[in-house]
Amino acid sequence: MHFTSEQRLDDGVLEREFTLGGEIPGILWTPASASASAPAPLILLGHPPLGLRKMYPRLAGRARQAAADGFAAATIELPGSGDRPRWAAAEQARADLRRAMEAGEPVGDEIIDAVVLPLVEKSVPEWQAALDALLSLPEIGGPVGYSGGVISVGIRLAVVEPRISAAVLFAGSLVPAAMFEEARRITIPLHVLLQWDDEGNDRQASLELFDAFGSEEKTLHANMGGHTGVPQFAGDPAARFFARHLK
Repeated sequence: MHFTSEQRLDDGVLEREFTLGGEIPGILWTPASASASAPAPLILLGHPPLGLRKMYPRLAGRARQAAADGFAAATIELPGSGDRPRWAAAEQARADLRRAMEAGEPVGDEIIDAVVLPLVEKSVPEWQAALDALLSLPEIGGPVGYSGGVISVGIRLAVVEPRISAAVLFAGSLVPAAMFEEARRITIPLHVLLQWDDEGNDRQASLELFDAFGSEEKTLHANMGGHTGVPQFAGDPAARFFARHLK
């Protein structure tokens, strides 16, 4: 991990940009209270593959709220998005998805698999490498949480990464059928956010996915509204969830 810039935000949060392996950009936010003698628990911030620059306002807002609760937060650029090299197969799969949705056609399993599964396969090892680097910093400590989407990435991380102790998952992205089987293997506590009127999401599939999660502790928090209409207060139960499981 190589830090490329840093700035102290007006609330005392230290924001540092970094690169991982020389090619994966990321951002780390740490609260002013974090130190080698008092390391902060860490929350990994997941996001859709729209690029860190476009997602920055929302990510920074989530990170600053996490810092106010005593957590460090970090995110990385997903494969094929932002300034990373274009990924021809992913571009084609997303184009096929857009065409189907614009035509009002059902989105078939083949398209869903092509859009989501390669992203999961490529991004999860990168998240794990980022976690290795982040936990080597003296001011960062465990336990670790994961928050956000793409929900299939969160599912895979919850299954394969034992350092993640709890997860807040955002329903609202397409989920391949194969991920339902992985969902049954999850055992960590889950808090799932669902927008009830999400125009791009199959509500019934989200409910079936929630039912499939194998965790003994799992909570579904649903709000009225579309994909981008998540109310501000929806973050409050998620914050309490992480405070309970990561502190």
